[in-house]
Amino acid sequence: MMDWAYLFEISLTGIASGGLYALAALAFVMVYKATRVVNIAIGEMLMAGAYLFFTFAAMWSLPLWLAIPAAVLASGLLGAVIERTMIRPLLGEPPISAFMVTVGLGSVLVGLVEMIWSADQRRLPDFMPTKPIMIGDAFLAPKVFWGAVIAAVFIAAVLLVFRYWRGGVALRATASDQGAAYSVGINVPRVFSLAWVVSAMLAAVSGIIVGSIGGISSSMGVFGLSVLVVVIVGGLDSVLGALVAGVLVGLVEALAGAYLGGEYKLLATFIVLVAILMARPYGLFGTREIERL
Repeated sequence: MMDWAYLFEISLTGIASGGLYALAALAFVMVYKATRVVNIAIGEMLMAGAYLFFTFAAMWSLPLWLAIPAAVLASGLLGAVIERTMIRPLLGEPPISAFMVTVGLGSVLVGLVEMIWSADQRRLPDFMPTKPIMIGDAFLAPKVFWGAVIAAVFIAAVLLVFRYWRGGVALRATASDQGAAYSVGINVPRVFSLAWVVSAMLAAVSGIIVGSIGGISSSMGVFGLSVLVVVIVGGLDSVLGALVAGVLVGLVEALAGAYLGGEYKLLATFIVLVAILMARPYGLFGTREIERL
């Protein structure tokens, strides 16, 4: 007989975890929409943000209210440096060139983390409430719950800012048509830099949340593999797709882990990925591109 209370509890956990996937996927989509660069190093950028927070909070003993913004801002600076030194020189080059640069970037970031902080797993200082969360009869781990709440707040804030802020309007215009954006006086290279800065900051927030739940290590970049599944399922250029697919993948992982075993979580998500791509090659909400020959 189906234990509906257990199913409800697992589903809540999956949806909450999906919120973290959605936040990281939003960071990925923001870069892709503006620059058409597939940033395969999103998981490693997430890891870098978590380690910067660890440095400020645990090693330098800064108060949490200062360490978190410092880590996010430092990650934004890292994103700007990456865009200016590695991505901008490749403007006009085949997309595979920028893709391979991000592959190398991921390896470089892992190497730097292991050189500076070692490959040992570490714990981040606690900054979220630890009181158990009960929704009806269902128990939800407090860090997962509050992590999802923080992710939802940041997602809503980013969507509102980029809906009404001048820089957000410029980013959306550039994402729609770079040539038209140039023609109306938008500084497209600066918009590219903005996209990388905001993406890195969102990745840092996601990394801090993920690290506070499960600890940090140089293998945190594996989280980026699930994020990549999310953005492909939702559509590489779709913000709505990133949000919906994040929740969907989180739910699938939770159910597969609970009923099949933890080793089947990744398999289940890739089965969903293949099934969706067979029906919709551009993802659930991705833009269907038609090219003239």
